[in-house]
Amino acid sequence: MLFAVLLPLILTLLIPFLSKVKDKVHTGIFVFFIPLGIFIFFVRFIGEGFSPELESYPWIPSLGISLDFYLDGLSLLFVLLISGIGALVTLYSIFYLHKSEKLAHFYVYLLLFMTAMLGVVLSDNVYVLYTFWELTSISSFLLIGYWNHREGSRYGAMKSMLITVFGGLSMLGAFMLLHVITGVTSVQQMIGSVDLILSSDYLPLILTLLLLGAFTKSAQFPFHIWLPDAMEAPTPVSAYLHSATMVKAGIFLVARFSPIFHGYEWFFIVVSGIGIITLCWASYMAVRQTDLKGILAFSTVSQLGMIMAMLGFGTEAAVFAAVFHILNHATFKGSLFMIAGIIDHESGTRDIRKLGGLMTLMPISATLALFASLSMAGVPLPFLNGFYSKELFFENSLHIGDTTLLIASVMKQAIPYLAVFGSIFTFVYSMYFLFGTFTGKQKLEQLPKKPHEAPIGMLIAPAILVFGVIFIGLFPNLFNETFLAHAAEAISGVKTHEHIVYWHGLKPAFYMSLIVVAFGTILYLFREKWWNIYKTIPGDLSFNRVYNRTLKGLDVYTSKLTKGYMNGSLRRYTALIISTIFIVTGLVMAGTNGFTFKTDDLAPITLPEIFVGIMVIAGAVGTILAKNNVAAIIILGVSGYGQALLFVFYRAPDLALTQLVIETITVALLLLCFHHLPQLSRRTEGTGFRLTNAVIAVGFGTLMTLIGISAHSSKWFATISDYFLETSHDLGGGDNVVNVILVDMRGLDTLFEITVLGIAAFSIYSLIKLRSKEGE
Repeated sequence: MLFAVLLPLILTLLIPFLSKVKDKVHTGIFVFFIPLGIFIFFVRFIGEGFSPELESYPWIPSLGISLDFYLDGLSLLFVLLISGIGALVTLYSIFYLHKSEKLAHFYVYLLLFMTAMLGVVLSDNVYVLYTFWELTSISSFLLIGYWNHREGSRYGAMKSMLITVFGGLSMLGAFMLLHVITGVTSVQQMIGSVDLILSSDYLPLILTLLLLGAFTKSAQFPFHIWLPDAMEAPTPVSAYLHSATMVKAGIFLVARFSPIFHGYEWFFIVVSGIGIITLCWASYMAVRQTDLKGILAFSTVSQLGMIMAMLGFGTEAAVFAAVFHILNHATFKGSLFMIAGIIDHESGTRDIRKLGGLMTLMPISATLALFASLSMAGVPLPFLNGFYSKELFFENSLHIGDTTLLIASVMKQAIPYLAVFGSIFTFVYSMYFLFGTFTGKQKLEQLPKKPHEAPIGMLIAPAILVFGVIFIGLFPNLFNETFLAHAAEAISGVKTHEHIVYWHGLKPAFYMSLIVVAFGTILYLFREKWWNIYKTIPGDLSFNRVYNRTLKGLDVYTSKLTKGYMNGSLRRYTALIISTIFIVTGLVMAGTNGFTFKTDDLAPITLPEIFVGIMVIAGAVGTILAKNNVAAIIILGVSGYGQALLFVFYRAPDLALTQLVIETITVALLLLCFHHLPQLSRRTEGTGFRLTNAVIAVGFGTLMTLIGISAHSSKWFATISDYFLETSHDLGGGDNVVNVILVDMRGLDTLFEITVLGIAAFSIYSLIKLRSKEGE
């Protein structure tokens, strides 16, 4: 599994070389076999005898972090979607993207994204999961902004990054709390500690932070605003994000951790509540869109809300229905996005107001869109997989478990009505997409180019997905026991035996479907009569407007704040830094009784030490009072050499030698630099200015003195010096303990210190060599 996860990442290193032959062979052909191979590798796990597998590879053992990959029914479902649809998306992109595009960039981003998603769904360690989670945000940012010359692409990429990273950081907070409570980093072990988590005082905070991660990634209300703007990405990216990857990550997160929270009633309230609101709002807003991909973007949001609501119901049947719809949604949504891309590719526009009558010009695309759209609408036909999972959604909305809280009871009664309301608009936008594009009067004069049927290569991928729609619709129980049941069991913990049939009899769910079709048909046929309602609801209200104003306000505020202290004064910068350290550290030390003063273990102070100490103080004070550059530097050197003498008295010859060398070099360099600076002159600052300087200097100096004394006086644990003294010879091969510490015990610290000095040296050298033409 480690190789399967990292294989796409490894191939990214070869893409730049493969792209060199793109004039002869399309780069996508090489990439296509990677997800296809991963799909073939994992498809062999499908079967009734499947049992979870765990592979572990040490990564940071000292922190309890290892690369743990856990394959159960849930992760197998997502892995097959990620790799299977990833292969189809790659195949589609070969014909969609022209060779003149930056194909190397595109496929590097795509493979990076694939690795990230595989890591998310397979990781059992929460910190590894978070690492891959954030990698999905980074890689999706690159994919959405692929056409970075477009302002819309840059805007959409930045919006998706800001919202999803905010959720990711919230999720990390939940993981840290779960780690603190359970003492483990394994997701499966956390699930085994349900009682410990449910009894924790941090439970509401954990649930809130975790769901923020899930809701932002899966574009749940009100965080859905980033997804429509992500449509600026190339269509292969949109198809991949919406059908199998990015937005499904939040669904996966809720499904993976739901065994922990199913006993917590607020889990149902929040997850199902937000899910059903998202379904209704997004399906309602989808009808308002005029861009084909915009319609599909809001439809994805609504479908994700439907899945989220079923996960919140928590019953075994509802969980199975959610899993089933995850599979069905991937098939019809992936194909619809590809068809939208074909229309855009062949007609030059995605504006549905300019389209119409394309059925005669693009008959194959129209046929594929027909099956996919009717499946998305949940039309009650036995060969459409979308109808089955939508029917299960209705059925389970009527059989939610017992509730005790008043708000949960109210929701339980309202959810079936809201489910019908959202599904009516789902029917409307499905018909709007299908008939608004392929039927009616042709408007060829409004199109940038005359449309025609897409090349066969571009039709293969959506045709395979539509075949999946029909095949699952005809044989809905084919993979129940061997595939879907295992995924549902991973969530609910119980093996679910659901038998899906087309005809359930005259039951409430059937009547709900009839209401959806009847009212949906009426609303679609007379949409021009009621379309003006959008001027009132939402009217001028827009979460996008709130987002834009928030960012603009933050930009203005932070700009003013920065200009308030970034005025070019080195004195102000130093004062602010030292004052902050003084206040924060002083308050913390005082509040935690950190100041201690003990003299019982001090060595006696001799006269030479007193004399040298007075000399060091005099040098420091004299530097301030000196009126000459050279004199100030020499007096400052007195303090430095005095410290070297103190090291000699304290039997630290290595430190004394180092201090002498550094002090000599410093004095020499300062003399060289100050030779070119103007002579010091007495300043005429006011009393308040000088008083502020004195307070900051004396206060900070006093604080550092007290910290030094307290550090020596506080013996909270055994010193580490004994360890170094005992092991320096055996581990480091040397008797000079200080050298062994620097070179061996803390060798990485020394290495990076040298690296920093080296970078600084190169920077200084570059600045010296940097000259304008006039030699300035």
